[in-house]
Amino acid sequence: MNADMHDTPSLNLSPSIGAGKGINPDIAKKYAGKTACVIGAGFGGMALAIRLQSAGIMTTVVEKRDKPGGRAYFWEKDGFTFDAGPTVITDPPCLKELWELTGHDIADDVELMKVHPFYRLNWPDGTNFDYSNDEEELNAEIAKLNPDDVVGYQRFLEYSAEVFEEGYVKLGHKPFLDFKSMLKAAPALVKKRAWRSVYDLVSSYIKDDRLREAFSFHTLLVGGSPMKTSSIYALIHKLEKDGGVWWARGGTNRLIAGMVRHFERLGGTMRLADGVKEVHTLGTKATEVETESGWKQRFDAVASNADIMHSYKDLLGNSERGKKYTKSLNRKSYSPSLFVVHFGLEGAWPGIAHHMILFGPRYKGLVDDIYKHGVLPQDFSIYLHHPTVTDPSMAPAGKSTFYALVPVAHMGKMPVDWDQVGPKLEKAILDEIGRRLIPDIHDRIVTKFSYAPKDFKQDLNAHMGSAFSLEPVLWQSAYLRGHNRDDVIDNFYLVGAGTHPGAGIPGVVGSAKATAGLVLEDLAIKATA
Repeated sequence: MNADMHDTPSLNLSPSIGAGKGINPDIAKKYAGKTACVIGAGFGGMALAIRLQSAGIMTTVVEKRDKPGGRAYFWEKDGFTFDAGPTVITDPPCLKELWELTGHDIADDVELMKVHPFYRLNWPDGTNFDYSNDEEELNAEIAKLNPDDVVGYQRFLEYSAEVFEEGYVKLGHKPFLDFKSMLKAAPALVKKRAWRSVYDLVSSYIKDDRLREAFSFHTLLVGGSPMKTSSIYALIHKLEKDGGVWWARGGTNRLIAGMVRHFERLGGTMRLADGVKEVHTLGTKATEVETESGWKQRFDAVASNADIMHSYKDLLGNSERGKKYTKSLNRKSYSPSLFVVHFGLEGAWPGIAHHMILFGPRYKGLVDDIYKHGVLPQDFSIYLHHPTVTDPSMAPAGKSTFYALVPVAHMGKMPVDWDQVGPKLEKAILDEIGRRLIPDIHDRIVTKFSYAPKDFKQDLNAHMGSAFSLEPVLWQSAYLRGHNRDDVIDNFYLVGAGTHPGAGIPGVVGSAKATAGLVLEDLAIKATA
């Protein structure tokens, strides 16, 4: 970080950071004197900040918490490193591009490590299924459960490749600012029958119930119910098959740290531990950003990587636009929250994969309890993260870092007292891991703590504690999601999970690309006006 994070460094436009590296002087001339503020240092915010700073726009990132990362925050406790999440890194090229803009190499700041298998899926009867992009291995795993589904999986993969091209390559980085732009994309979506859910789509190709779960659970990783999320999200399988699943040595937090290092290398400014209090407006312009400490500064462009409801209800709450759009956002549906148990154990566990899904006895019923009924089920499915099997640096020698995550209804659907419910759920989760994987888990725990929906709300200003912002359903996608540029305040922009294309690292990094294009276009027009 900068020695004084409240100072604004002078912008060095010369490519002096190594031969041929740095901000292109010709591009920088186009934006000379232009300034931008990015509110929130999550993946989307940092990706946008890098893109703007790479063009020579003097960019300041303002972050509420003491460390950057947003949902990719981390804690160090008793020698263990605990990532808050996310933990699954896909599509490395979308990240590498952020460095390549100025002739740099991501490898200078981040070491990406392959994860194999991508996921180990486990059912209560003891069945395991290793999911990867090794075609021979994967076909063998499918045949182990149902030989007839090998052919069905190939057909599913063909569909995945088609929607990947339409939904990710063509539309993933394209802003949808008016309804007409969505109508242009509609024929391709209709052709792919995007109104079907991912689960329905998978079930049309796959007959084994366990394999249907195996190839539809991915939507839960971006906050969507497999029973409601559009079949377009089947593109995730193509994304993983082509690009693999990766880990950043030292934790996902090291990827964020590398992004910050690169941003500051280009002359960008980080302002930490000082949350934004208000974005001031005058007419249709965002004029000034004010923080809790009393710091104020004017900017040509302001972009929010904060929770979308917080952005409009609180940061723009004194503007007519903020009040009006807050009412609209109140009518939308939001993704569930999460309950996460972080724990460090004595011993190494080479037999436990990096990423595991421990399915419970129910699938659709459990999803309905979370998304529809807003109850806390007695059973659950667990995402178990075990980074030390790939990267022992995450724990002291001879010990292991884990976290166990279960989706739970957000606080709007399930307003329980998490101070009372949390300890009981924590014990039930650890008991289940003990029953299925580590019999003496309670005796081996060195340290542990939990993170509940109330923490998402408090630490991240997440509306109702939602972990993924707006629910990724078809009627809240593209133009019907938060716009990358506000419709009224023409220099206020959004980036992150609440805007197009949605949650997940590739999603929010893609939103940064779409939003950066708009900022650059707008500021270039103003520069020549």
